[in-house]
Amino acid sequence: MYYTYKYRLKPSDAHREELDRHRDICRQLYNHALYRLNEFQDEHGELPSMTTLRSELPDLKKWWDDLSDVYSKVLQTVVERLFDNLNGLSKLKENGHSVGQLKWKPPREFRSFTYSQSGFNLDKKGGQTVLSLSKLADIPIRLHRAIPDDATVKQVTLKKEPTGEWFATFGVQMDREPPEPPENPETCVGIDVGILKYAHDTDGTAVESLDLSDEREWLEREQRKLSRKQHGSNNYEKQRRRVAECHADLRRKRRDFLHKLSAYYAREYDLVAVEDLNVKEMMESPSNSRNTASAAWRTFLSLLEYKCEREGTHFVAVNPRGTTKECASCGVSTDKPLWVRDHSCPACGFEADRDANAALNIRSRGLEDVGVGHSESTPVETALPTDTNSVSAKRVVEAGSPCLKERTASAVSE
Repeated sequence: MYYTYKYRLKPSDAHREELDRHRDICRQLYNHALYRLNEFQDEHGELPSMTTLRSELPDLKKWWDDLSDVYSKVLQTVVERLFDNLNGLSKLKENGHSVGQLKWKPPREFRSFTYSQSGFNLDKKGGQTVLSLSKLADIPIRLHRAIPDDATVKQVTLKKEPTGEWFATFGVQMDREPPEPPENPETCVGIDVGILKYAHDTDGTAVESLDLSDEREWLEREQRKLSRKQHGSNNYEKQRRRVAECHADLRRKRRDFLHKLSAYYAREYDLVAVEDLNVKEMMESPSNSRNTASAAWRTFLSLLEYKCEREGTHFVAVNPRGTTKECASCGVSTDKPLWVRDHSCPACGFEADRDANAALNIRSRGLEDVGVGHSESTPVETALPTDTNSVSAKRVVEAGSPCLKERTASAVSE
């Protein structure tokens, strides 16, 4: 199992200058490797191998003195990064997308470099934890959570955010295997995601969307101030960082909400069924695209998927077509405009909240797709509570929230 742990660095001014210098040397090497790749292709009619370009690094150091100041493994990962980008373009082309060519990286687009396998170490110096980086410095790090003892750190990536902050991301490999999902899951849940209610599940819990309206107003206000600054001036740079801080604040709060909500479902259930949404196509729709982007459904599904794997929970992404129209009781489809928030079946008379009905259909399809053992009762008989428990997003975000602890506490008492 492979995980990442991200920590904030606390570099001094001298450390920041050295980090920026190493980052810029890696950027220039990336651009040089791209130039050599195109030159090799023009001469031989084919792309060189990654080993060919990496073998040129010792000769480059003879006339490019700055390369000797950077750890050798870091230089190798820069070449690997170029070929990773090439492979990404090739996959897009194979899938029918129109792609161009790789371009040289300006300073604002090359923000990170990586130590792979060696050249880094966590140590205690002067009463604080520091990240010792070969040929760079011992940089204080805020280790807010410990890396597991049985984990092997494979690499560390140093990245400068647009706000000017530096972070270290550790790539960690665990020796233990993830638990196998149970053959006969007892607790199964279907989740329907939306805009007004972010998640509505088959246990009758409806989690409201995170309210970030104040943060967006702050962002828009700072963006208006930025538009009035002279581009390239010191005041422009200060205001640009304020805008970047607004973006970072929005991103952190949204991801915190999604992490805690996905962890709750992954830990508390044996099977989680969700819709396999085509978010890219939904974003291209002229209506409601901003709210769709803010909801970050694809991010939520990705987080939920890997956490279900980690916890040994079945994760099933079902076909979303017709989940809202189809009756969870009898299966008859009924057209409903978006503004109609209640489901009332004309065939069997079953009535429920529109999202609750969709969640029941999602869970039913998830059980069918997995083919695991489960009750043969209808979804309505097994899962739909009479009352819907509406949960504020703030209760999800707060540490020790009842929303995140109720099921665990009841399980322990039993």
